[in-house]
Amino acid sequence: MPFQLHQRKVLQWFLMLLAAVMLSACGFHMRGPANLPFKTIYLGFADNSQLGTELKRYIRASGAEVVSDQAEAEAVLQVLADAREKKILTLNTNGRVREYSLYQRFSFLVKDNKGGILIPPADITLKRDITYDENQELAKQAEEVLLYRDMQSDLVQQILRRLSASKTATAGTADAVKE
Repeated sequence: MPFQLHQRKVLQWFLMLLAAVMLSACGFHMRGPANLPFKTIYLGFADNSQLGTELKRYIRASGAEVVSDQAEAEAVLQVLADAREKKILTLNTNGRVREYSLYQRFSFLVKDNKGGILIPPADITLKRDITYDENQELAKQAEEVLLYRDMQSDLVQQILRRLSASKTATAGTADAVKE
């Protein structure tokens, strides 16, 4: 009996070790800072914009500098549209709202310091659905605020990915100028 117990423990340890090795071999790693193809950028957001503040923080963390003068920037992010919308999704049998759809729409383009377009006008639309209960008005309002904050974080990550991907456009224009 003790031999079987020892054999079972050895087998359990072997399986745990095998699982750990398999998980480490999958290639998972935490997302690091964005690899931006420019050293300075001007962001065309209002000074009190929460989206602009969060984007500035991530850009600075990636090693690029956010400048306040458009003439000093290698790249200029121009905001074309930034809007939030709340639409009724479903009604109950009494005709009262049961669910809403929350939308955040953002459009932008990025130019270089000479006016050339690095990223043509791009639209990003995010959508989240939220249930509604008039008996829990304050809780649903707080949930809506959290969902908009989540959409804003998702939007910042998408903008950063597009800015990082613009490296190929910048490299392509630099190669074309050399030839």
